[in-house]
Amino acid sequence: MKYLIVGLGNIGPEYRDTRHNIGFKVLDAFAKASNTIFEEKRHGSVALAKVKGHALLLLKPNTFMNNSGRAVNYWMQKEKVELPALLVVGDDLALPLGAIRLRAGGSDGGHNGLKSVAEWLGSRQYARLRVGIGDDFRRGGQVDYVLGRWTPEEQLLLPAMQARCEEMISAFVLTGVERTMNVYNNKEIAPEDPPATPV
Repeated sequence: MKYLIVGLGNIGPEYRDTRHNIGFKVLDAFAKASNTIFEEKRHGSVALAKVKGHALLLLKPNTFMNNSGRAVNYWMQKEKVELPALLVVGDDLALPLGAIRLRAGGSDGGHNGLKSVAEWLGSRQYARLRVGIGDDFRRGGQVDYVLGRWTPEEQLLLPAMQARCEEMISAFVLTGVERTMNVYNNKEIAPEDPPATPV
């Protein structure tokens, strides 16, 4: 079975290193660890990776967040990827910074990227890896916070967050969504986990 691993984000230098682009950042780290590189293709940048013989197509849509589902739907059809083999990685305001949760399906939680994927696929029952970015903003400041860049203190946590996501993506492929949830969803990233230099 071929897997499609999607990192949500917005293209363009103005969005690089913003909290909303953590999906792109996770896939960049996964590709680097897998010794593969992204190529510009239709509706996004794609890279091929393997996890113990399992084929993974990594996708960073170029359709912008609100239309992410268009790219996901295209590549699922093109590569004949089944819904249980789809994993979408994105930011989550409802989780504290550093918390990472895998879900087998459910609501979009107000996330426009997840909403678009559900609309294009006609289903909300797809796996998603929710990466906590916290909610440290004043009332009315959500958009600026989500599209804001990581603070130096937050950057210190990013390497450990990316490493945990890499572990969970591999576990999803090798052991399935339920077992990965059971093993990882209650694990927290400790303050001593990340290295002392920003990425």
